[in-house]
Amino acid sequence: MDTLVRLLQLLVLILTLPLHLMALLGFWEPLCKTYFPYLMAMLTVNCNRKMDSKKQELFSQIKGLAGASGKVALLELGCGTGANFQFYPRGCRITCLDPNPHFEKFLTKSMAKNRHLEYERFVVAFGEDMKQLASGSMDVVVSTLVLCSVQSPKRVLQEVRRVLRPVPGGSSHSL
Repeated sequence: MDTLVRLLQLLVLILTLPLHLMALLGFWEPLCKTYFPYLMAMLTVNCNRKMDSKKQELFSQIKGLAGASGKVALLELGCGTGANFQFYPRGCRITCLDPNPHFEKFLTKSMAKNRHLEYERFVVAFGEDMKQLASGSMDVVVSTLVLCSVQSPKRVLQEVRRVLRPVPGGSSHSL
């Protein structure tokens, strides 16, 4: 049995050797950044179909979080292709943040399909460092399938707290 496991490990290593070489030579990351958005665009259609009712239920609560302007300043953290846009209520002003600049063309397509939203801007940054966003500038932050893939979930949540508009009478506990 031990020999079989070692043989299978060797087989996996041999099969993945081209990927390791590409990573070593610096080709793998740019390749992934370029083609990952295409993969996500295909997968999110099926995911949204399965999660439709749950997303509608969750995101319908956003309406009640509008700021003084009457509109909701919403930050989508790890926006990807904009798969959540169809579920946001009318009048949301969307700021998108993602470390992969190749998602922007998919966001443009998604915003064209969701005219009930106002597209503010696309920020290329990691969730751990959102210095391009002013403190207290957002009414809502949405993060779907992101915290499992960041370097420091604690740092991301600290940044989320920083960019969220303070709620009158809200808690001041730090994360």
